[in-house]
Amino acid sequence: MTRLTPSAKPQLRFNGFQGSWTICELGDYLTFKNGINADKDSYGSGYKFISVLDIINNDFITNELITGTVNVDKKTFEKNEVLYGDLLFQRSSENREEAGQSNVYLDHNNSSCFGGFVIRGRAKRKYNPVFLNYLLKTDLARKEIVSKSGGSTRYNVGQDTLSEVKIYISGDETEQQKIADFLSAVDKKISLLKEKHALLAQYKKGVMQKLFKQEIRFKDDSGSDFPDWQWKQGNEFFDAISNKSHNSDLPILAITQEHGAIPRDLINYQVQVTDGSVASYKVVEEGDYIISLRSFQGGIEYSRYKGICSPAYIILRPSISIDDDFYRYYLKTGKFIQEMKRRLEGIRDGKILSYKYFSEIKLPYPCIEEQRKISQFINTLDKKISLVKEQIELNQTFKKGLLQQMFV
Repeated sequence: MTRLTPSAKPQLRFNGFQGSWTICELGDYLTFKNGINADKDSYGSGYKFISVLDIINNDFITNELITGTVNVDKKTFEKNEVLYGDLLFQRSSENREEAGQSNVYLDHNNSSCFGGFVIRGRAKRKYNPVFLNYLLKTDLARKEIVSKSGGSTRYNVGQDTLSEVKIYISGDETEQQKIADFLSAVDKKISLLKEKHALLAQYKKGVMQKLFKQEIRFKDDSGSDFPDWQWKQGNEFFDAISNKSHNSDLPILAITQEHGAIPRDLINYQVQVTDGSVASYKVVEEGDYIISLRSFQGGIEYSRYKGICSPAYIILRPSISIDDDFYRYYLKTGKFIQEMKRRLEGIRDGKILSYKYFSEIKLPYPCIEEQRKISQFINTLDKKISLVKEQIELNQTFKKGLLQQMFV
């Protein structure tokens, strides 16, 4: 590890601050303690109880955000009480890079307690707790903690380990406060964007249900009602295709619930196959739909790519004029997935929906113009959701850069 100098300066600072930050050990600022190890019957009622998940899943911790409880006597609670400004650390992890993750308790009005897989750090010297929480998330601090973790199947940090972790810290309380306030504002923006993303996704889900139940109907361009929907069986829409005529030179497609059918190299999907096994793969054309082994969980996947996929998949190709996006959305609705579940072949992880059983499912067939209006409306929502997701990712990248430049 790089040798740390006695003092250093951040790359990015607020006006008026010029002095160097000094190196110290976490033990100079915090005293450490392990948490409660109660009987399994003690959990589920009683005092709020901070677990590893509370550390990982929140930007900061308050009593309201804590999900767990433990029933212990008052003396045990007071001995393991968590107060405003305390730091909490994850003691153990299967992944070394996650060992010693930290968070801060920021509740002035309510205290809580903490579990045996958590270490509490309590101030023995004045610091801004929000500032220190951000500092402990920088690359330098994380490398220091991770490098000191020990173990083989699980990686652990202890009180002595954390005490010896070296950090650079500003001794100016005003500078600590300015950094804490600025980064908190960035986190607040990210939080609001995530809330907006969740609300848009919820709205999309609700409006899709109403559209496909015909509780919401569009008008045609002249303002007149569209014709009543017809319903057809699956085999009246789609043919099952098993074309294996290829030279193994097409991209191998991964069939995923998140991305649909997509070339493996675009999502770093690492599965080794031989030329001989690829020879039996089926050709997928752009616009095909694929019944996967997980279709009973997430619907039928759509392909925007030409490629090949495992012969275990069933390839569906439209045999009549349809709007691709309308059925791309419909074939992933809860109503359709429930229809699939009723017709499963096989057991456990080998569940398969055959073309025969898919053919028995009745699908809606609005006129093509209404199909397009519905899919265009949902596409517009998808674009809004994607835009908010991009904004979240940009702000998260911005924050990551700030953490590296505003701290040493």
